[in-house]
Formats: sequence, C-alpha cells, structure tokens
Amino acid sequence: MLARSAGSLAGFASAASGQCRHSPMHAHFGNYLMTSANASTVMPSTLNHGPAQSTRRHALVTGAAALTMLSLSKPADARSEGAGAVPTRFVEVGGRKLAYRSVGRGKPVVLAHRFRGVIDLWDPLFIDALAAQGFQVVTFDHSGLGLSTGDRSYNPASLVKDTKDLIDALGLKDVVIGGWSFGGIVAQIYVAMFGASVSHAVLISTTPPGKLAKPGEQRFYDAAAQDAATLDQYTTLFFEPKDAASRAASQRSFERIFARKTGRSPDVPADWALKQVPQSPPNPMFPSDEVLQALKNTNVPILHLGGDHDISVPVENWYALGGQLPTLNLITYPRAGHAPHHQEPELAAAQIAAFIKGTRKA
Repeated sequence: MLARSAGSLAGFASAASGQCRHSPMHAHFGNYLMTSANASTVMPSTLNHGPAQSTRRHALVTGAAALTMLSLSKPADARSEGAGAVPTRFVEVGGRKLAYRSVGRGKPVVLAHRFRGVIDLWDPLFIDALAAQGFQVVTFDHSGLGLSTGDRSYNPASLVKDTKDLIDALGLKDVVIGGWSFGGIVAQIYVAMFGASVSHAVLISTTPPGKLAKPGEQRFYDAAAQDAATLDQYTTLFFEPKDAASRAASQRSFERIFARKTGRSPDVPADWALKQVPQSPPNPMFPSDEVLQALKNTNVPILHLGGDHDISVPVENWYALGGQLPTLNLITYPRAGHAPHHQEPELAAAQIAAFIKGTRKA
C-alpha cells in the first residue's frame, strides 16, 4: 500500500528536502506494466453519478467546456517542433539529470506520468493539441527511469521531489500541475504541499485519496502481468474494447505513439517494476487523509478527466466525493477507458484549455 512508502505530508516534505527513502511503492498504480504498449483488461462498469450536486457539476462543466472549445480560436502555433520530434533536454539538479521535453509557449503545464510511463508514451497529438491552445507543455522522466539518471523509485515522495526539482530548475512559475493515473497522485500531493505556486490541477484517470466507493478489479491486476506489447493489450487497458469507435481510436493513438523511431526513452524494466506492486486491488489505493483534507480546503481549481469504463481507477470514486471538494470539476467520457485523453486528444486538450482559461483561484 502507498502508506508503506510515504503516507503523510511530513514524509513528502522530508523527501522534497532531499531525505526520501527509496522504498517500494505498494499501491494500485504499481500495476501499470505497459512499457511500450503492455496493458491489462478493461471491463465495462456502470457509472454511478453520485450525489445530485456532483451530477449537476458534471453536466455544467461538460457543457461549458464543450461550448468554450467551439468558441476558442487556436493561438498561433509557436512551436518549432511537435511532440513527435522535439528534442529531449536535460537539467542537472540534486546529483542527477532529469530528462524532459517542452512543446509550445505560454503558461506552463507540467505533466507527471502513469506507472511505467516515460516521455515517449504520451500521445503526441494530445501534447501538440494542448500546446496549440497557448501552453508550454512539459513532460519528463522520473529519476532513474527512461532517460533520466539517479536512483529509481516509485515512492511517491521521490516522484514529487522530481517534479518540484524540475519546475524549480526550469524557473517555471504559476504552473498548471497535471498527472495521468499514478501521476495524478503526484499532482494531488504537489497541490497539498505547494498549492501557493500552482494555478490549476489537471488530473487524468486517477484515484482520490482515502477509502474508495468502488475499488479496481482483480482482472486488471491479473492481465497487467502480461509481457507482450500489442495493440490488443493497449486497447483493453486504455480504451473500451466493446466499442468500435474506441477500438479505432486506440489503433490511431498506438500508431502515433510509436511513430517516433529515434531518441526514444527506454522502457521501465518489467522485472523491477513488478516488485513494486500489489497482487490485488487495495482499498484505499491512496491512503492519505492529510492530502484529502488539503483538497477539501484548497483554493486551487481541480479538473478530473475520466472514462466511464475504467476498471483501473473507477471514476465513480470522484463522484462519491460530490460536495466535499469545493474546487473539483468532473468531465467523464462515454465508452472510454483509462486514457480518455488518448481516445479524444483534441477534445481533451480543448476542455483542459477551457478549464484553465475559465477558472481561477478563489
């Protein structure tokens, strides 16, 4: 469980000052074994919209974001290269080199990756679409993973330290902190610890802190141990296999991700990663009452994008918190799995942009 490695803000804070221990991370997110495209099973779930207030918020935010998307004019493209070709850069801090890529110009959006994610496993169309909305989009490899050097660890405190060190080293201010899946946990901790330096938080298919109304399913954990990297596995984990449009979107995303042939970030080793994970779905996945309390009292606007058929981190858990998180906005994609931003990359980018441009700290 995540509490075994770092369960309190005090523990996270000690890591941010360079004192974290690199212990295994026994959390749900440790089961994302996909390196190039390895995946596990996604099964349909029935969406429980939760309290009426949460349902109304979902409807209003979805409608407002979609309408704003239609009215937004795309800023002039300031990128010299898109995500599929932009060079990898490095910043040296704390005795290690952190690999990162930066696309676009404007307000910085820093994205933390899923378990076993590296910078080449973001869909480049999503990154490019977000940059085209007038943002500097920064993705990176954590210490010891991908192209970064240093001690590798899935201790959340270590990952938060990587994120903070990179942001500080690049001199980024008033950032949008974001994260997909396990990266969403990193983003939530970052908000709890450094909320004064954050303008917005964008969470993609992740879990809230605390006891879950609906845990993940064992099938996900069983399938996650498969080694083969195939389109079928990518589809079953990140998309909705029963829907033809979702399957087609999966193939397009898969091809975009692997179109880059040179300078790719190496896969996270499966043998090491398997030692960091549980064998069944824990509940809670993210046992931190302190972070939950921080989110209940933050003035940072938070957006969560999720799919309605995500058995890894069911979106129902966010609806169950309706009325408790005053800055939370929810957008749920129909017939989608664990990667709605890869299934609908341009729509997701437009909705994220509408959220950032249309909300501000209270």
